Amino acid sequence: MAWLRLFASAREAAGTSGAEVMGETVGEIMASARERFGPAFAEVASTCRIWVNGEPASGSTPVGEGDEVAVIPPVSGG
Repeated sequence: MAWLRLFASAREAAGTSGAEVMGETVGEIMASARERFGPAFAEVASTCRIWVNGEPASGSTPVGEGDEVAVIPPVSGG
């Protein structure tokens, strides 16, 4: 189980800033989060960067007990 930390529009779509989520890889964690938080979150998540414990991650990145998986939407500005 890992801690899923949500930022900006991902947090708004999920209705929470974080949750414990089951999964052994980033892909499994994100699949569980999409199922749990619904279509609005899934749409936002498709554009997000994923980091594990402060490092960029891919869907195959392993996730262990107590790891933090951060979902970071793109930021616009000027």
